[in-house]
Amino acid sequence: MENKIPEKMLGMKLPGGAKVQAVEVDVPHPGPGQVLLKMKAASLCGSDLKYIYYEHTDKTGGARYDDVIAGHEPSGQVVEVGEDVCDFKIGDRVVVYHIQGCGYCDECRKGFFINCQNPERRAYGWQRDGALAEYMVADVSTCIHLPEFLTYEDGAMIACGFGTAYQGLLRANVSGNDRVLVMGQGPVGQAAIILAKALGAQTIAVDIAEERLEMAKQIGADEVLLGDDNMVENVMKMTGGKGVEVAIDCSGSSIGRHRCLEVARMWGNVVFLGEQGTVTFEPSPLLLHKNLTLHGSWVTSVANMEKLVGLLDRKKIHPSQIITHRFPLRETDKAFEIFATGKTGKVCVCHEME
Repeated sequence: MENKIPEKMLGMKLPGGAKVQAVEVDVPHPGPGQVLLKMKAASLCGSDLKYIYYEHTDKTGGARYDDVIAGHEPSGQVVEVGEDVCDFKIGDRVVVYHIQGCGYCDECRKGFFINCQNPERRAYGWQRDGALAEYMVADVSTCIHLPEFLTYEDGAMIACGFGTAYQGLLRANVSGNDRVLVMGQGPVGQAAIILAKALGAQTIAVDIAEERLEMAKQIGADEVLLGDDNMVENVMKMTGGKGVEVAIDCSGSSIGRHRCLEVARMWGNVVFLGEQGTVTFEPSPLLLHKNLTLHGSWVTSVANMEKLVGLLDRKKIHPSQIITHRFPLRETDKAFEIFATGKTGKVCVCHEME
């Protein structure tokens, strides 16, 4: 690389209380099996808002937050390579799977680092320094090459947002045979619409906010529906009274989850992706008698994320189409403020804007 690596860099921390703290820290250097990335794009995630930005909690199930640089949706370029690194070289464009596990448990061996229960599990931006800085050290076991077609902004969308949506679609075996209803049109819901269409399905986008329904139209949802009291009846009219083959809840609300069960057809699949909240339902009429399969789904694996990168490249899909707001690193505080309104698409910190 032509640019010399500086000694100091700007980074952003989330101390809680809806604040962003700018810090100057030493630029890290990669150890064995690691690379140093010059960050190009880092998008914001709803989990950052819920669990770190407002208050530090562990509601995700064992997740803890330490005093680290924030951001777990990184995309960047390799500028320094540690020992024992074979597959990456200086200049490579990289997207990063946002968690490193212990490497030896059953889930890590499957590539589902997200499910690692051992103390060695560390997520970027949660237990180790993350993407909201000028540079970030990444383990190569979490790095995936970014094809030329995909931009750095696209890369930032992939691991957590699009990867989570993709895993949910894989759980339900979505194909061109299906009509897929997606409840909630936040960033993950929008990703689910885009990817379901890429897999050949017809899509129905549902939300209670007109702004997000308009976004769903723009990304190509086949149908959009307001999530009001008439929603279930309207879905049944669309489907000849049978319901949809797949219903995916990205809202995390009890009403949204319940309605997914209501609109799923006989022998259909329902996937719960949205975090938090509760749901109460009668199993007999909504689950048992309809012979539904109900899936819980969290985050994708490294291998599936690599397949997703390939799918996006082949289908020529830019995940960055769901970005509605961009900010330079120095304005990360403004990025979080507008993201917290709940009326945006994806919000991205673009380091090239500096």
